[in-house]
Amino acid sequence: MDEPKPYSIETGTLRLRVRVTPRARMDALGGLHRDGDGRTALQAKLAAAPVDGAANAALIALVSKTLKLRKADVVIASGETSRSKTLRLDGDPHDLAARVETLIAAQP
Repeated sequence: MDEPKPYSIETGTLRLRVRVTPRARMDALGGLHRDGDGRTALQAKLAAAPVDGAANAALIALVSKTLKLRKADVVIASGETSRSKTLRLDGDPHDLAARVETLIAAQP
């Protein structure tokens, strides 16, 4: 059986589910997190604390740098105050999905 994907493709955008761990030792993006409902999310470890939007800003910076996007193309669509977030990535959704798949495949 195929692993559930941490993203969904929509017209002109990709919705990416992310599970954030703030106050980590360093910023890192990769690996999968499965919640109790069987949904899958990409793990994001952030050195920033979840204070005054610092972790959200760090998440946007990390995702944009890792997936080679402009920061303006990464928007928190839901979960702004939660560890579980959905990001909207603007651009070619199939190209973005391939980048996410490459990132996931690179994880041990």
